[in-house]
Amino acid sequence: MLEIKDATPASLTDALLRSTQPVVLRGLVRHWPIVACATTPARVDAYLRRFYRDATVTAMLGAPEIDGRFFYNEDLSGFNFCPARVRLDAVLGELHDHLDDERAPAIYVGSTTVDTALPGFRGENDLDLGARDPLASIWIGNRTRIAAHYDLPDNIACVAAGHRRFTLFPPEQLENLYVGPLDFTPAGQAISLVDMVNPDLERFPRFAEAERHAQVAELEPGDAIFIPSMWWHHVEALDKLNVLVNYWWRQSPDYMDTPMNALMLALMSVRDLPPAQRAAWRGLFEHYVFGAHEATTAHIPADARRALGPHDEDIARALRGHLLKKINR
Repeated sequence: MLEIKDATPASLTDALLRSTQPVVLRGLVRHWPIVACATTPARVDAYLRRFYRDATVTAMLGAPEIDGRFFYNEDLSGFNFCPARVRLDAVLGELHDHLDDERAPAIYVGSTTVDTALPGFRGENDLDLGARDPLASIWIGNRTRIAAHYDLPDNIACVAAGHRRFTLFPPEQLENLYVGPLDFTPAGQAISLVDMVNPDLERFPRFAEAERHAQVAELEPGDAIFIPSMWWHHVEALDKLNVLVNYWWRQSPDYMDTPMNALMLALMSVRDLPPAQRAAWRGLFEHYVFGAHEATTAHIPADARRALGPHDEDIARALRGHLLKKINR
């Protein structure tokens, strides 16, 4: 994996932030005050509490037996953890109470908006990504493992306390990752069913090929990693107390819908068609979506192209309304 040593905010060039390859940014946020506190869990706890203002968060709580791996139950009918809406200071207290446990329960607060949970925190610990206006989230927990998944936005993940191991796979390894359900997931995104710490190659033999393409990076406090859109990433938090801050942004306009909605509609309306019809629809998608170019609509007057023409927020809103009427008929 490409690494930039002694990275600074100036390292975040437009070319890097549009890259389709991951980049490790050593020391990018070592100047953050929380990183200076990362020498002990007690100092991190005290620093976070400075900004606490009665915030409630969603915590994932698992028994010691799951070894920090938040996942499904045996038959994928449910999960091996319980989500709970709790006060953030209660989570910090629970983490403190189990610091010395040989096998602690798994405690994890994921993807929580920083400004909501810890107002003022970004005044001292932040990255300026200019016009990108990213969503900044905080992740707090003990030793945990988050199954490989992808995100639509581009992502910079900054290790504020503790150590983390990232294992990344390029999007084309999809078929070798044995992805679970799309519409019933532990935290919103579809995940790989492979335990990447102890992979069962008899059950998941193609994962051996995915491993050949894996890129692994271990990050310490102050380090960051750029994860491009759609790259699969498995994340291990390695210490008794770990804090990560990440920034998400999309390279597409806000009015564009998530492609996952199109995939779900295609599963419902295209996948089970007779083969000849499915092939015809493959051709339509290639013509109008994946292979579209200027000649695709050149024969239609510009003012008459409607959905086939360039989109803006108004056209996107009209198309969304048209689709809702069709779906809800």
